[in-house]
Amino acid sequence: MFVFSFKKGWNPDGKHCYVTGGSSGLGLALAKILVAKGAHVSIVARDQAKLDAALVEMEAARVSPSQKLQAKSADLLSATASTAALEAVCELHDGAAPDAVFTCAGSSKPMFFVEMTEQDMKDGMDYGYWVQAWTVWAVTKMLVKQKKRGAKICMVSSMLGLMSFAGYASYAPAKHALRGLADTLQSEFMLYDIESQIFFPPTIYSPGYVTENKTKPDVIKKIEGTDEGLTPEQAAQGMLKGFVRGDNHISADLLTDIFRAGTRGSAPRVNFVFEAIYDFISYVGVPIWRRSVDGAIRGHREEHDKYLHLRGFFG
Repeated sequence: MFVFSFKKGWNPDGKHCYVTGGSSGLGLALAKILVAKGAHVSIVARDQAKLDAALVEMEAARVSPSQKLQAKSADLLSATASTAALEAVCELHDGAAPDAVFTCAGSSKPMFFVEMTEQDMKDGMDYGYWVQAWTVWAVTKMLVKQKKRGAKICMVSSMLGLMSFAGYASYAPAKHALRGLADTLQSEFMLYDIESQIFFPPTIYSPGYVTENKTKPDVIKKIEGTDEGLTPEQAAQGMLKGFVRGDNHISADLLTDIFRAGTRGSAPRVNFVFEAIYDFISYVGVPIWRRSVDGAIRGHREEHDKYLHLRGFFG
């Protein structure tokens, strides 16, 4: 006899949802879905022109005249700025902390490790980790001070937060760090009845993907050819589905499911039946995938050496 535990699904209707990185890509797609489900939605990003355009799209998804929709420009790379941005959007809600927070802000600049500058490495942590961590830090303090129970915070990592390969030395460490933060808070938040979750998307065909391809080495593009990827809308739907269900680790495609199951650590299981299957597939399939990736990298040695010579790396 099996005993199953069912969680009541989270409903965004009437809730205040705070979305960082909400002017494009995953953040905007998620914001529009939340608006269409009756939520009050506040988005924050740096580019005011993009925010204005995003707000028009959000207004088109409105289902009630009582919904409060806003877009604020802010740079979230410091504790001070992240706190100020949070307080600014909460003014419309009489200072009350958000019911749900989605930290979608971030960017990637893939390139070979030997080509990275000191600034590239610092930017990797700033735009991959701190741009989300400072918001989580600010929101947590506000929620605890207000004794607001039942709130939910969801960070956005990447499939590369579960594994990694060449080209992502400034990006993957930050995404692994977000997972460490989310797993830590999943435990610590039990003190306050707050929920910590994290999303591991595969490739998302967003404006950010177009930008990162400008620096991405060709061999990495070849390796990533096996990742079918998702549109921002597909990724947002998958993220929200896991968020509503209460998954601590959220994935939206089969390949990420397999990596997630194989690197779960002490995180709570999403579904013990399916994860047993994914564990087996991971045990058999990941080493095969790894060998193919390693083979592609080794086969690129000569071409890579010529590339570094042409770039003047050797002096």
